[in-house]
Amino acid sequence: MLAQLIQALYNIVDSFFVGRYSDDALTAVTVIYPMQLIIIALAVGTGVGVNTYMARKYAQGNTVKADEAAGTGTVLAVISWALFAVFAVLVMRPYVKTSATEPGAVADAVSYGRIVCIGSLGTFLEGNWTKVHQSRGNMRLPMAAQILGALTNCILDPILIFGAGPIKAMGVSGAAYATVAGQVLAAVITGVKGYRKPPKLKRMLYYAGRIYHYGYSSIIMQLLYTVYILLLNIILSGFSDAAVTVLGLYYKTQSFFFIPLFGLQTCVVPVLNFNCARKNYARCRETMKDSILISVLFMLLGICCFVFLPTQMMHLFSKSELVLEIGRTAFPIIGSSFIMAVFSLMMPVFFQAIGNGFLSLLLSLIRQIFCLVPVFWLLSKIGLNYAWIAFPVAETVSGAIGIVLYRRQISKWKKEEAGLS
Repeated sequence: MLAQLIQALYNIVDSFFVGRYSDDALTAVTVIYPMQLIIIALAVGTGVGVNTYMARKYAQGNTVKADEAAGTGTVLAVISWALFAVFAVLVMRPYVKTSATEPGAVADAVSYGRIVCIGSLGTFLEGNWTKVHQSRGNMRLPMAAQILGALTNCILDPILIFGAGPIKAMGVSGAAYATVAGQVLAAVITGVKGYRKPPKLKRMLYYAGRIYHYGYSSIIMQLLYTVYILLLNIILSGFSDAAVTVLGLYYKTQSFFFIPLFGLQTCVVPVLNFNCARKNYARCRETMKDSILISVLFMLLGICCFVFLPTQMMHLFSKSELVLEIGRTAFPIIGSSFIMAVFSLMMPVFFQAIGNGFLSLLLSLIRQIFCLVPVFWLLSKIGLNYAWIAFPVAETVSGAIGIVLYRRQISKWKKEEAGLS
């Protein structure tokens, strides 16, 4: 949680400096956000597969297979980066034009996007090596790596964006280089003890299959996150670039309050998987109960800020009166969905951790694709102010379905425990 707190802070600092540079630059960072989510989906999703497989092998006392899986994860990280970087360069400009219309914003977005995508190798490697550490319960080293990477970004941001001494101002490109530098440093720190020698090709293919067996649902869930943000950006671009910027500012600021969910999602996967493998279902229930309670407490703080302080939060990044006007309506409506978001986000992780990737994927599809996007599009036909109601609707529907499926799984476990006793 502390590491992700720093990550949220450096995202906020990043947007703060970019917003001070120009409104076009702030729009550019917002437009590229879905591309960065694809990087996270591939890197973290593969890492989750490595983490889950390694945790299972440690539970069985088989450290050799765990280490070979870790080595395979490093190779998969490099391959994923290479394929994605080539793809991103080829589609960057046409992609940007789907969500931005101002020439300055388009140019800044293309420049920023190419740098962060080509330079994303650090993210792919750190995503794997962090999960190697976490599979054995070592959260401290990944935390230190992410904190130092984030601080590096924060220090370099104003220097590279605005220039200092002999360093010329690079604008939005400077923000991209600062981001890449922080990611590379985090990868180096986690790689010192997280790197494992890859096995031979035949064994590597076997482990790749197992890794993606456990990690595919996480990858798809993250990609769905990217798809729905891209679709919402396309819908909002029909109103104005300012509406696209508001959505981007929402995702920047809400991440700060979603830290417990994101942190606990990372932590509960190996804990649930380990205890499920040992049929210690009581520990699984206790883990979920505590995680949900902690998350709800933090969400209450988020609701207060989004409902009562929307202008103050947006004013940190943008002085545009149009952005502020749109956000004053959007932020309170979206913030009202935060309590149900706890359940709509935690339940897919629960089913992923216990090996039921289908239900995990289904819940994510309901929340992000089947519900949010269609409702958002329909309400946008009435007016921009009504479109934001799609967020509480989607969280409530997917959260309620997740609770029902979770209670059904708990009942199955209780029957199994009764039979064993």
